[in-house]
Amino acid sequence: MALGKKLLLLAAFSGLAWGQTPGLTTIQDKLFKADGTLFNGTLTITWSTFDVTNVGVIVHQSTSVAVVNGNLQLQLAPNATAQPPANIYSVMYQSDGREQFAETWAIPVSTVPLTVAAVRIGTQAASGGGGTGGTGNSTTISESGVVGLVADLAQRPLKGVGFGTNAVAIVDDNGMIETAAGDPGECVFVDGTTGPCGQPTYADAETPGGIVDGVNNTFTLAYTPLGSSLLLYRNGLYMTPNFDYVLTAQTFQFAAGATPQPGDTLTGSYRVDTSAGGNLAPLTGSGGTVIHTLAAQVICSAAGAASTASAWTTLGGCDIPASGLLSGDRIEVQFTFAHTGTTSGFSLQLNWGNTTILARTGAAQDLAVVGRADAAISAAGAQLSVESWGTVLPFLPGILSAPAQSGLEVVFRAALSTAGTDTVTLTNYTVVRYPGN
Repeated sequence: MALGKKLLLLAAFSGLAWGQTPGLTTIQDKLFKADGTLFNGTLTITWSTFDVTNVGVIVHQSTSVAVVNGNLQLQLAPNATAQPPANIYSVMYQSDGREQFAETWAIPVSTVPLTVAAVRIGTQAASGGGGTGGTGNSTTISESGVVGLVADLAQRPLKGVGFGTNAVAIVDDNGMIETAAGDPGECVFVDGTTGPCGQPTYADAETPGGIVDGVNNTFTLAYTPLGSSLLLYRNGLYMTPNFDYVLTAQTFQFAAGATPQPGDTLTGSYRVDTSAGGNLAPLTGSGGTVIHTLAAQVICSAAGAASTASAWTTLGGCDIPASGLLSGDRIEVQFTFAHTGTTSGFSLQLNWGNTTILARTGAAQDLAVVGRADAAISAAGAQLSVESWGTVLPFLPGILSAPAQSGLEVVFRAALSTAGTDTVTLTNYTVVRYPGN
């Protein structure tokens, strides 16, 4: 057979082979470089999963096609009508050992071969390899084309009519982002409102106000100390209250002969009496007065001691000054005792000043006893509710009264039934004051 006839027959078979795959579209073109020479290299084509009539499910994958002497010929499943992002083929051109540029194709249904220009929908610079292509056009993917994106975007807060910049943002009742309205220096509260900032609960190493000149003996603190919590130092030496000085509200006065001299340094640390802090305006139109919102004050919270003795032993406690027992105040006490060993029971006491407000006796099987007491303070004293229980010790509530006291000590005590190897420990105790307003 002559050579010409052989080539003609081979071309016929090649055309038949391309036409035998139903549902695919042929891409056939001649590719050149900018200098007019033929392109030689590889096209790497990537796609997402989609369905094609007469073909089936096209799974997420990629393929590589060699281009020799500029000749490009391949068949791809039509994806122009597929749901994004499956309606895009990503095509990376590689030549001379590096990625040159990338573009995107959308393949329509066609019974005749299509050129690259007919299917190209966007171009972009290659992601690596030092390609020189420009950024070109980008392909737009709609929000609805990304699974779950529209629903996720609907969950985010949007700008409200009061949105602004250079201010604190809040989320209003409608889920819109607004700007907190207020004056510079005010605080933003958890409900989004603004107002004067509340007082701190502690003041540490504060320098009192007043002239240190050897003549002035009266100085002022930034806040009123709670009870007897003020620790005042002069040149690092502790000053004894009611001996070296007398405190009245925020002001203290040194005794005669104790006036600070030029060069002396005064520092004070104390818990702040917050009973005048955090004000709220009255309800509009109510004609009421300003409402004071007060911070809870942790008077003490600590781990206690342990004992193996059969005699009553104090395991922990703290003082509550008279200024922390004002009418309308509420004091909350919580505690946990632990017992180790199996040979002895144990007894517990909680004393409110000179009144025993809780007394329980645990068995050797009790590994722990916990309880709490709430004291409602009035001018007549304290109305107390108590409750306690243990591992086997039954729950026991109670209500009792205690007389008014000018300051008192909350004391936790314990004693073993038999001294020996058993131990009773005050694991933790906490005393909190909720100031009346």
